[in-house]
Parts: sequence; C-alpha cells; structure tokens
Amino acid sequence: MSQILITRPHGKGADLAEQLSQGGYQATLFPVLKIDYLTPDNTQLTPLLNADKIIFISQDAVKALLALKPDINTKAQFYAVGEQTAEAIWQAFGVRAAVPKLHDSEGLLALKSLQQVDGLNIVLVKGKDGRATIAKNLKQRGAFLNNLVVYQRGPVEGNATDWLDHWQSLDVKGIVITSNAAVDAIFRELGAKQLEWIRQCQFYVASARISEYLAAQQIDSANIHIAAGASDSAMFTCISEGNIMSEDTKPTSQLADPKATPSSSTKASAKVADSPSATKKDFAMKQETNQNNKQKISKTGSLALLISLIVASGVGFQFYQKLHTQQQANLLVNQLSADNQLLSKELQAVKVAQQTLQQALFNSEQKVAASLAENADNTAKQLAAALQRAEQQTYSLNPQEVTSLQRMAEFKLWAEHDYNGAAAVLTRLDTLLAEHPGTGAIRQAIYQDLQALSTVEPVAIEAIYLKLHGVLGQVDKLVFNAVALPQEVDQKEQHVLSENVSDWQQNLANSWQQFKDNFIKIRQREDIAIEPLLTEYERHLIQQRLSLYLSQAQDALLTKQASIYFTALSQAEVLVKDYFQHDEALTKSTLKALQELSKEQLNFSPAITLQSTEQIKEWAK
Repeated sequence: MSQILITRPHGKGADLAEQLSQGGYQATLFPVLKIDYLTPDNTQLTPLLNADKIIFISQDAVKALLALKPDINTKAQFYAVGEQTAEAIWQAFGVRAAVPKLHDSEGLLALKSLQQVDGLNIVLVKGKDGRATIAKNLKQRGAFLNNLVVYQRGPVEGNATDWLDHWQSLDVKGIVITSNAAVDAIFRELGAKQLEWIRQCQFYVASARISEYLAAQQIDSANIHIAAGASDSAMFTCISEGNIMSEDTKPTSQLADPKATPSSSTKASAKVADSPSATKKDFAMKQETNQNNKQKISKTGSLALLISLIVASGVGFQFYQKLHTQQQANLLVNQLSADNQLLSKELQAVKVAQQTLQQALFNSEQKVAASLAENADNTAKQLAAALQRAEQQTYSLNPQEVTSLQRMAEFKLWAEHDYNGAAAVLTRLDTLLAEHPGTGAIRQAIYQDLQALSTVEPVAIEAIYLKLHGVLGQVDKLVFNAVALPQEVDQKEQHVLSENVSDWQQNLANSWQQFKDNFIKIRQREDIAIEPLLTEYERHLIQQRLSLYLSQAQDALLTKQASIYFTALSQAEVLVKDYFQHDEALTKSTLKALQELSKEQLNFSPAITLQSTEQIKEWAK
C-alpha cells in the first residue's frame, strides 16, 4: 500500500486523506506551511464599498477578509480561482462567484466578463508575495485595481532535514504540493543524501507553474504529475492516475534480473556428426557379408584377408579424411579471400562516404554556427526590445486613473467638505504612485496637501446642535418680567374748607377736589416710567418667537450657514434680556449658553488649495 504525504496547511488536507484511505492508499497529513491573517487599515478596506468586481485568490483570502468584518458591496460581481474558493465565498457573503474552467490566474483572466474592464473599480483580495499576473493584466486593460493583502504564508516551525528523516521512516512514495511556498519550505537546507532520496519520490502538484518551479529543484519531469487544480477531487484523480506501486506489489517478473542469461542446457541444441568408428563398423559388416558369400576361402585366409582389409580400410579412411579436410580448408580459404575482397571494397566505400560525411558535417557546422550567431544576435535584440517594453509597461502609469483620483479628492474637499475623505483618496493616490519611479514631485505635493488637511479642525456640529436643543427645551420655563408698582404717595388733608370768608376761592377749589375724590380715584406714584403689563397671548408669542430663533440657529448649523446661525442667536439673546427676569438662575444660564454658542468657530469652508492638482496637470500633459 503506497504512502502519500499531504503538505497542505493545517485543516485543508483531511478530506483528501479520507478519499485516499478509501482508495487503498495510506495518507499522512504533514503541513509545511502556516497561514497568518493580516489586518489592513480602513483606507485599504474602503475600496470594497465602491467595488464593481471583487476577486478572491484562495479560500484563505475569503476567510481572512471575513474575519475583518468589513463593509463590502455585495452587489459587485465576485470571482474565485477555484470551486472551493467559490463555495467559501457563498458561505461567507451569500454571493455566487464566477469560476474559470482552468483553475489558475490565466484561466481567470480568460473569462469574458474580465475582458472589458476599462474604468471599473476592481479589488483583488490576495496573500502577500503572490503572483502579479492578474493585477498586471487588469491594469493593462484599464481597470482601477486595488490590491488588498489579507494573509501571508510561511513555513511552520522546524527543520526541513528533520522532516525528510521522518518521511523516510514512513516510506513515503508520493508528496502532494499545492503552492510554490511549500516547495521552498521543503527544499531549504537539504543534504545530498536527502536530496537523492526525495528526487525518487512522486510529486502531485496543483498547476503547471508549480511543476516548473519544482523542476528547478532538479526533479525529473517523469516524477511530477500535474492535477486539474488544487481541489481534493482533482488531486485524488491525479494520484489515482499516477499508478504508484510499492516494491512488494510489483510483479516478480519486474523484480527479476533483466540481464540474466538462460542455462546452457536450453541455450544450445546437440548436433549429431558422423564418427570414424561408425564408418569402420559399416565397412567391416560389408566385408563380412562378402566373405560369407565366398565359401571356398579358408578360415585362416579369410581371417588374414579380413585383417588386411580392415587395415587397408583404416588407411584409406584416414587418407579420405585428410583429403576431405584439405578440401574443406581450401574452400574455407577461398571463401575467406572472397569475403576479404568484398570487405575491402565495402571498407573503401565507407571511407569515401565518411570523407563525404565529414565534409558535409564541416559545411553544416559552418552553416549552423553562422545561423546560431545570427539567431543569437536576433534573440539578443528581441530580448532587449522585450525588456524595454516590459520596463515601460512596468513603470507606465494610467493617466486616467491618476486624474480620476485627483478629481475625486477635489470633489470631496469642495463639494462635500469631507476632509477625511479627501485625505483618504490622496493617500490611495500616493500608494499608487509609490509603485512607479519619477513621481517624486507629485508625491511631495500630496504630502503637503495631507498636512494641510490634517490641520483642519472639524466643526462639532452634533455637539452644538445638542446644546441648542437643551436651550430650546428651557424656553417654556423662563420667568417673564413682572411690573413693579411704586408705593403710593401719602396724601395729607389738603382740601379742608376754611371758615374765613376771604378764602372763598380756596374753599371753592377745595370743594372741587373733594367732589373729585368722591367720584374719581386718582393715585399718584413716585416712579413715572411704568412698563405696560403683558397678556398671556403676548407672552405665548414671545416664547414662540424665541423658540423660532433657536430652531433657526439649528437649521443654519446643519446647512452650514454661519451668518444665519449667529444672527438667530443674537436675536434670541435680545428677547431673553428684554422680557425675562435677569435675576432668575434659569435666565442667567440661558444667557450664558447663548453667549457661549455665539463664540463657536463655524469655519465650514477653510481656504485649502491642493498643491497636487497643478503637479498632476503638468504631469498629464
């Protein structure tokens, strides 16, 4: 059973391990990377509110952004590099994301909805030190791109050499890798023996880009298997098609020595040859037959003749054998001579062909050298031109994007009087310019503008409004002035009639005074300046008028009309002084509050001129 090592970060390899176990493999979870979430500031999160499109690079990007609980435009179009990232977006924000068929940056950029993005606000939610392919292409297509970095990958604590020792003890046959960062974490500071061992393993990677990066570590391409993506199903399919088998599961025919030779008993077959003893027997039998036919020959003579014939046949056979051997040798010599002559002719032809081939090779080498030199020159020129174009593309700014951000800052400053918003837009513009050289003058002007905006103290509209509301609530409780009547003048008896006849004129006047006193009551007082008394209706009108002035001041505060605000407060203060008792504590506190409100600095439109405006106009010409 093959041992598969899964190096994905903690919490991401459990499903794949379960599938492998059900498929007959042994799976070991061994994360080599850890994920750390980052905390961007509010300026970096602000583009999420006005984004037209939001792109998530991975599941970690979705989870890291969700942990920040940002304000996000859910009506924007969402994009995910893979199916699992799209599922994470649905779980987090309740939005269905577009997913490319090829789960990588190139596949995402090939989507039709990302072809025409000129002037659109796009937020790329990604990890630190990721690929710049998506950002670069979208900028070239005219999009206003905001990179939102929310997490970073890093190797877990521990030594890579200790990892490999442990993997060897587990008899690992295959390793699952889903990022270049995992490759860097594994291959750092490895010894020669460990490199030799790991290069024998099978690697299952999530993309061709990781395959190329892994091949740079001198891993044989035959040991690298590219999955259709980083999903668990794609990885399981890739591992199943990889056909990893351990040594104990290989057929015995594959384990046998391929160089073994067959035994001599099966390699050669026996050949039957004519032997001299067999020939002698045959000849003797013939002679014996002839002797039996001759009945007149004596036994002794027959025996002597037989011996002679045997000796003669032996001599003859030896002579025949020598003659036959000599003929065979002559034939062999003749054949060898003919073969030698033919071989000499062929050798001569080979020499001629070799000379011709050497000449042709020499000519070809000259032509190839000349062609290579020419191609090298052309390649160098093309490379220089490509580098120049790439450098121009890298350092080129989109004037439309820069101008648009500057105009947005001016709009927030002059139309909305939103000084914090204007500062946030200028900060975003400075971040954009920081990625490109040659923008020092513009950035210096932006710093001056940011300094000027930071000195503006915002008017505490809400606090002033609440103070006015408090004064307005006390109007019905104010005590009106009462008319203080002077004390009556003590009148003495001045109209007494005289008994003297000569005082008839005085008596007549006194009689008239007495007559008036009986019918008309006339009282005299010492204080002549007497204020007329107010009716209830008049008091109600005065209170309504005072409330109207205070409400008018509130409206002027909200509409940022400073002159109307101060005029209304002044008129309210006059009413309080003219019609209400000054000695009352409530009247004193009301007058004090009105005087303090009149001293507020309502500078709704401070004179601020953006220095960066002129710099950008000069740059855009």
